[in-house]
Amino acid sequence: MARLFHVFIPTGVLVLLVSETLLIATSFVLGCYLVLYTDPTVFLLADGGWVRVALVTLSILLGLHFQDLYSNFRVRSRIGLFEQLCLVMGMAFIAQGLVSYLSVDLRTPIRVVIAGGAIAIAAMFGWRVFYSRYARHIVGAQRLLLAGGSSLLEEIAAYLVERPELGIEVAGYVDDTHPRGTRLAGASVLGPLSDLKTIAQSVAPDRIIVGMRERRGGIPVADLLDLRLAGMAIEEAATTFESMCGRVCVTELRPSQLIYSSELGPRPHRVFWQTLGNYVIAVAGTILFLPVMLLTALAVKLESPGPVLYRQKRVGLDGAAFTVFKFRSMRANAEASTGAVWAAPNDPRVTRVGRLIRRLRFDELPQFFNVLRGEMSIVGPRPERPEFVEALTEQIPFYGQRHCVRPGITGWAQINHRYGDTIEDTVRKLEYDLYYIKNLSQRLDTYIIFHTLKTMLLSRGAQ
Repeated sequence: MARLFHVFIPTGVLVLLVSETLLIATSFVLGCYLVLYTDPTVFLLADGGWVRVALVTLSILLGLHFQDLYSNFRVRSRIGLFEQLCLVMGMAFIAQGLVSYLSVDLRTPIRVVIAGGAIAIAAMFGWRVFYSRYARHIVGAQRLLLAGGSSLLEEIAAYLVERPELGIEVAGYVDDTHPRGTRLAGASVLGPLSDLKTIAQSVAPDRIIVGMRERRGGIPVADLLDLRLAGMAIEEAATTFESMCGRVCVTELRPSQLIYSSELGPRPHRVFWQTLGNYVIAVAGTILFLPVMLLTALAVKLESPGPVLYRQKRVGLDGAAFTVFKFRSMRANAEASTGAVWAAPNDPRVTRVGRLIRRLRFDELPQFFNVLRGEMSIVGPRPERPEFVEALTEQIPFYGQRHCVRPGITGWAQINHRYGDTIEDTVRKLEYDLYYIKNLSQRLDTYIIFHTLKTMLLSRGAQ
């Protein structure tokens, strides 16, 4: 796995992205040689053809991203894959129409788009089917040996079983809590911890992941040291879990892991650049979406009586309360009889216009003003209501630590986890929030904003 934008990206995804970029560009270059009446070399080199091909290639790659074809590249249905590729190519055609409004000189000739698009669909379809089946052999699978009795090891193994495209498999467990041969998630127990050195030398894993049920005693320190000096990579289970799953496991988290972490944010220079970026994006967003906000306000006013804006107390930086602004999506005084409650699927309090603007995320647009007031950030943990924060801080360890940064309009938890109203969902979102706080940077913010655009366009995760 490679680390980009403070996010661990599977090597298989990077190989697929690079290979398809070359494949798509080659398809359109070939299309130039097949259908152009003039010399294709002159078109490509002298008439800016390379720039036009690059724009088409970029639009197709964005289309593949929005279709989740890089999030999970396993081919479950060839018909479904073909339909998705055709839809992506249709999006590229529309993008070419938009490009022509900006500059006719940047538009690729229609004959090249049709010919190159047909070649690209056929090439990507064949390559994806082949890559989905043989990705492990192409990229090279990593093998992990899981040592210790921690439940976190089985969580890691279960995660890998669900995502074979990551190219990582479990070679086996070394565990004192189960007899040899016991089948656990992804592999079997190969023996007790006293045989760790012998088993590791026999299995020859790429990494040994250590997760002990008890932190004191039982750790085969001498064997682990010998294996490390022999050149084997050894990691703590919590570190592996964080890198693969993109979240910090709260149940295994010790205060010392945060106190002595060299990466734990927020650092002053990172906060400065984030704050500067917040103001730039908030001003640009307000100007860009002003017509949308005016139309949304009109629709809310006409649909049901009550104020256009909904004001609600939320907990922000350092636990300070502030008023968050949203377009009202529920009927007025929706909580007069119930008090503060979480939103639920198909919530009867939500109006018809409210359901639409929630799906499109237009109800969040007034929060640009919260950003300009310095109360929120574009990216950060989602702000909760004081009533919920007080209860959750008592029930969930480290919940209060999420308030060491400004809350955000979008965030790492929002793009990785669905909306939930249970304690389990809250713990999962906290794990994502702690990962974000630990890795806070402009690069990670950029990655989150990019994925938020996909979430908005595909209307995912709204309640």
